[in-house]
Amino acid sequence: MMFRRSLVGVLALAAGLPAAARAHTDHGETDYGKPGDPKKPARIVQVVMREADGRMLFVPDRLKVRKGEQIRFLLRNNGEIDHEFVIGTVEDNRKHMKAMESHPDMEHDDPNAKRLKPKATGEIVWQFTKAGTFEFACLIPGHYPAGMVGTITVE
Repeated sequence: MMFRRSLVGVLALAAGLPAAARAHTDHGETDYGKPGDPKKPARIVQVVMREADGRMLFVPDRLKVRKGEQIRFLLRNNGEIDHEFVIGTVEDNRKHMKAMESHPDMEHDDPNAKRLKPKATGEIVWQFTKAGTFEFACLIPGHYPAGMVGTITVE
């Protein structure tokens, strides 16, 4: 049943996103980069997810990256509820967020996204191949508006 719900959610999500946003599902390059190679060197960036004073936060919430740089995001959910870390363009994340409103239990198996239970850890290795401003966000319904968004500037 869980697999079917996840598959339905993924298909619904894919139908609502432009081709550039869906490119990560076949592990290709997107507007915001491509999956990194875990066997190659990467700068380590630790990102903590948590709730505090009625807000939901990423710490840090701003990152600067060099074009071509590979980052190993070490993720930790220090919160009391599930959170996720999704790298994308602002437009792609907004569309994904809308799809999540209809499918809040959607499981991610994408190289640019990781959902974590409370007190869990995970990692994403990502290479930023294009200059621009991108974001990382938690797209679980209600989390983004509660402040769970960060900026990645690729120079």
